Amino acid sequence: MPSTIHTPLHTGQCTLVGAGPGDPELLTIKAAKTIAAATVLFVDDLVSDAITAHANPQARMVYVGKRGGCKSTPQAFIEKLMIAAVQEGEKVVRLKGGDPFIFGRGGEEVEHLRQAGIEVQVINGITSGLAGLTSLGAPLTHRDRAHGVLFMTGHAKPGDSGPDWRQLAATAHAAKLTLVIYMGVSSVERITEDLLAGLPGSTPVAVIQHASLPQQRHALTFLKDLPQCIADNGLGSPSIIVVGDVVQGVAAWQDQQNAQPQAAVA
Repeated sequence: MPSTIHTPLHTGQCTLVGAGPGDPELLTIKAAKTIAAATVLFVDDLVSDAITAHANPQARMVYVGKRGGCKSTPQAFIEKLMIAAVQEGEKVVRLKGGDPFIFGRGGEEVEHLRQAGIEVQVINGITSGLAGLTSLGAPLTHRDRAHGVLFMTGHAKPGDSGPDWRQLAATAHAAKLTLVIYMGVSSVERITEDLLAGLPGSTPVAVIQHASLPQQRHALTFLKDLPQCIADNGLGSPSIIVVGDVVQGVAAWQDQQNAQPQAAVA
């Protein structure tokens, strides 16, 4: 009988790449090189054309956007596409906004790929929770104002009650922590009500929409005024909400403390 040649599976490779907050100049050198070497890219919704411009023109681009409240590509389907592409020998890049391992479902994707026998590399990106306040010239930690920072999501998984905001507020107040809230605009009234159970209403807050991009806008307010501030200024997703005394480091804060907080928009 003629011998059978078995073609090994998983001859390709897969890398999860963080595209950063949006500004193409904040993309890491390693990320840019990996994007350029890819033959197939699975691209998140918030990744800009300036980022994908680093790809080889011959590479196949597959857009698999996932945004709250919008029509999204099912996560399981994305993972099946990635596995199939690797098994076909492709150099696969999963291009994700921000950092793959900070609210990017990167952990889920790595687990499923490894279960399929595929080794995955991960390249970090600058997360918008950091880039947002940095763009206003303020830090997330400060020796006098914040001893640490908590990154939280305001968008709970279906069937999950989400974070205990009251407990988080009490902890943040006692331990002098900054709260950075992703995907919190749609639930801002409930989140604010719970945070006020443990934090003073006068706690400074910054809301940054489209962090690092030319269309970035931001507003400065107090926690007690947060929902009204967002409504008055028409701020929506994607936005980062930063709660804590570090917001006092924003240059305009001191000048605006005696003004109407919701008017502090740029």
